[in-house]
Amino acid sequence: MRDEVPEAADSAGADDNTETPEETGSSPTKGLAVSSLALAAAACGGGGGGGGSGGGIIGGIIGGGTPAPTVLKPQTDAEAARFILHASIAASTAAIADVKSQGYEPWLNAQMSLGNDQSAEAYFIARGYDAVDANQYYNSSGIADRMIWKQLMNGNSGVRKRVALALSEFFVVSLTSVNITWRSQAMGYYWDTLNEHAFGNFRDLLEAITLNPAMGVFLNTLGNRKADPSTGRVADENFGREVMQLFTIGLFELNPDGSLKGGGTPVETYTNADVTGIAKAFTGYDYDYTGVTFASPPGSTAQIQSPRYVRQPMTADPSKWRRPSTTSQHSDEAKTFLGTTVPAGTSAAATLKQTLDTLFNHPNVGPFFARQMIQRLVTSNPSAAYVQRVAAAFANNGSGARGDLRAVFKAILLDDEALSPTGLTDLRFGKLREPILRFAQWGRTFGAASASGDWALSDMSDTAARLGQSPLRSPSVFNFFRPGYVPLNSSASAANLLAPEFQLVNESTVASYVNFMERTVDGTGGWMSDVKATYAGELAIAHDAPALLDRIDLLLTGKQLSQGTRDTILAAMQAETVTEASDEATKRRRIHIGVLLAMASNNYLVQK
Repeated sequence: MRDEVPEAADSAGADDNTETPEETGSSPTKGLAVSSLALAAAACGGGGGGGGSGGGIIGGIIGGGTPAPTVLKPQTDAEAARFILHASIAASTAAIADVKSQGYEPWLNAQMSLGNDQSAEAYFIARGYDAVDANQYYNSSGIADRMIWKQLMNGNSGVRKRVALALSEFFVVSLTSVNITWRSQAMGYYWDTLNEHAFGNFRDLLEAITLNPAMGVFLNTLGNRKADPSTGRVADENFGREVMQLFTIGLFELNPDGSLKGGGTPVETYTNADVTGIAKAFTGYDYDYTGVTFASPPGSTAQIQSPRYVRQPMTADPSKWRRPSTTSQHSDEAKTFLGTTVPAGTSAAATLKQTLDTLFNHPNVGPFFARQMIQRLVTSNPSAAYVQRVAAAFANNGSGARGDLRAVFKAILLDDEALSPTGLTDLRFGKLREPILRFAQWGRTFGAASASGDWALSDMSDTAARLGQSPLRSPSVFNFFRPGYVPLNSSASAANLLAPEFQLVNESTVASYVNFMERTVDGTGGWMSDVKATYAGELAIAHDAPALLDRIDLLLTGKQLSQGTRDTILAAMQAETVTEASDEATKRRRIHIGVLLAMASNNYLVQK
């Protein structure tokens, strides 16, 4: 199904508002869409296909029997689109052509080398959101929603942003709990940190998120002081516990393929004593006020600091705090955890290094991280062999380096199990597209643009009237859904399969998603007053219903709509009479029908 050709050189490919929910009108498509979404659980699962060495590169033989590198290329537009939809947020016809021309790995290399074309910090500055003025942006959480939706719907670094989104659901910080001055800018800096380190080294990323002010506020590292026997104060254990349980080693010891050690009796990775010991390592940190200025908003004498302090790593140097001191709050006790001891009197910097090195080098990290990243990008139930191959890339990138995230994500996306066409028919393979991705994909696919430049989209977490999920707004540190979630009384449960994203699915969210997307697709939702899709490519062929459906099917699903689903959608589209001479409104009605029904179908909701 895929050609092998000599490897080519890398080249870049294309790729708070307060609103009152409006009443939704009736639509002949709603019943079909809701019933389709309700059936999606039966198709969700993963993990049966593949089993090769992964990596995408296959050896070839040229003159004299010398091995020569060859590169795997998709043979069809559908294969290219499927790969792009695993790796990125959305597919385009230009990106599909590039993948077919360059091959999977060269295209992926080029995309991974692209930086974020506009950082969150640059967005805030460009929109005037860093100003201390009557708008009081320093107290706003809504501008962070604008920022993150712009990031996901706009810009050329779709692969980097897709991985950053996956990382944001592993190293969780939630805007709903970061209640500080310049909270949006703090979350923007956290997002920029994930983007910056997406294809760097896990160890560097771990240190960056540990010292990030938003994380410091979220999990109480900020202002965490050493023990004081006179008052009974002890070091806060929140971050120390979560950095082990959620961010590095997990609860139980793992084999390299992600399976539990100990057979029927899982072996715990850490004890309460380990939590107490490691918590001391994360004491003494606070905001770094170096270079921070102060200003008063109009008509006020309040002194508001500039947002710089939420964009600098936290510091254990008390001379850099807002109220400088010579007294360190870092614990000088010995710290024992996970079989290592940091000697008494060790500096904060040296303690942090030894602590993070200990976590980073734990054998659990590779398989623990690998499985969850595969789940986010490719399939909910990867085979043990797939997990082991990715974990091996984490352990050694081929050049002796541990934790190379570029190598890890390439191993995930280029693995035989991810690329094999057998996954298309394997009921165990695939994952439910989470609502964030559906909405972001819609925006990128159909040319969403902001009339104001603000991208004035708000918190979409409402499960009754909105999307039911909003980026960087997880309800807890445990993300929107747990990696081991199994829906009760479902086909997935009967087959012993995991379906993490189905933790977001219930009677309310099934209906609200369809209503939300109907209003979104046709631009009548109050939340879409500033951001609307152009549908430029679709308008050009709206008079040709089969061609229009082909385009929608390719870009949204990678040609995975079943014939029965296509027939149903085509009939609904053709019920709207459209000719080349029809006005734009008429053409848009046909487009809206096709897009909505496709995005509510089982074949779209379950990504293969």
